[in-house]
Order: sequence, then structure tokens, then C-alpha cells
Amino acid sequence: MSYAVEVRPVTARRAAVVRDRRRWSELGKKLIPLLDRVYVAVRAGKVAQTGQNIFVYRDRTKDGVSVEVGVEVAAPFSPIDGVAYSETPAGEAAVTTHTGPYSGLGAAHEAVIEWCERSGRSRAGVWWEVYGDWHEDPAQLQTEVFYAVVPAR
Repeated sequence: MSYAVEVRPVTARRAAVVRDRRRWSELGKKLIPLLDRVYVAVRAGKVAQTGQNIFVYRDRTKDGVSVEVGVEVAAPFSPIDGVAYSETPAGEAAVTTHTGPYSGLGAAHEAVIEWCERSGRSRAGVWWEVYGDWHEDPAQLQTEVFYAVVPAR
């Protein structure tokens, strides 16, 4: 699959998240239990979801990464039942869209990383995925992949 990557200004997205630190081998489907915890709060009316699912990755090390897994919300809120308020970065981001099964998302990440290297754009250390609407047909799934980049000089 070929990916078009562009740098564009992005605004912060507000999110209700569960935070954790995970090994690289514990990503993918192993993040879903964290999302399930957010949806418990949503279904109980403690958090009002207003948008898509968002997975944020920060503080990368060779052993793992800090994750924030959650859903978009309209406004900040106080932590409740292990669900905290967070925001994606605002500023410039290198962005692409992955269409197809989630198992193929790695290629979209690789495409953005390679594009940044070729283009001389430094990544700022935070990246995130915004998941589009659910489809039974995995070929119809769309996920936006964002990497915060250091502003060009």
C-alpha cells in the first residue's frame, strides 16, 4: 500500500483516556482492554464521548512506550474511575491515512517515519492514531496516523 504523507497544522483533540506503560509486544489488540475501561465510564454516563477513538503514544524507550487509550470528549473533566483527561498535541504533524485492517497500521507508521527522515523533519516524540467509524468489512476501516513534528525553520 502506498501512503501520502503531508505536514499540516493540527489542533489539540480532547480525550478521556486510560494511561499505561506497555512493552512493544503489548501493543495492538492488547490495548483494547484499556479502551474497554474508558467505555465503562462512557456507558455509565460519567464521561461524554463526542468523537472517535484515539490512541496516543509518548515517552518511547527501547523497552516500550507510554500509552493513552481513549475517546474524544468535548471538555476537560476531573479523573473518574481511572479515566483521565488528556489532549493530543497542537501544532504541526506529519499525517497519513491507513485504509484496511488494523493489523496493517505498522506500514502507515513506517511510511510517516521514513517520510520525516527523507524530508528532514524531526519528530517531536508524540504520535497518535484516530480511528474512523467501525465497519464489519476490515477493508473499509480508516485510521489517521499523526506524528508531531518540530516546526520547520
